[in-house]
Amino acid sequence: MTSIQRLMSYVLSCIGGLALHAANASAQTAPAQAAVPRDGQHDFDFEAGSWKIHLKRLVHPLTGSHSWVEFDGTSVTHKLWDGGAQLERFDTDGPSGHVQGLTLRLYDPESHRWSLYWANQKSGELGLPATVGAFKDGRGEFYDQEIWHGKPILVRYVWSKITPNSAHFEQAWSDDWGKTWEVNWITDQTRVSEDVAKAQ
Repeated sequence: MTSIQRLMSYVLSCIGGLALHAANASAQTAPAQAAVPRDGQHDFDFEAGSWKIHLKRLVHPLTGSHSWVEFDGTSVTHKLWDGGAQLERFDTDGPSGHVQGLTLRLYDPESHRWSLYWANQKSGELGLPATVGAFKDGRGEFYDQEIWHGKPILVRYVWSKITPNSAHFEQAWSDDWGKTWEVNWITDQTRVSEDVAKAQ
């Protein structure tokens, strides 16, 4: 089995809300009724608008280090295509410098999955591959495979603790095909009030 095949097998086993799983569960309980996959087009609607961001980033991932740096800043997300796409602008500052980036989110209505792309100002390039996944019960999980210092790793994004005025995000990496995960990026965000957002 190739590394890509192993990755896709792992992603499918982790994301229980994907259409394949929903169809299998429905077939067991009501074989005569066709399963209707959940429409997740509006799952990221909560992100639209302006936010205050507190970021914690692990300085040396996958080395056993416990040294973190912290940043504060803002993000602004614009909803496109009636919620089927979003563009987020991300700006934070901390003792170790400035983090400025963009996130592009695209929804595929056929697979019912989101594809997330990250870009930072330093490289000026859209990060590939996309981090792909879906929401289930208010929690979003997204996965991809990347290369870190010449070694393949799995990348996982998790969105959780979502309310109208707050949300929590974590990025974690695994260098043992998902047996263990190390969180290396944490953001907590608080919505900026409409009056403050309009004044900026």
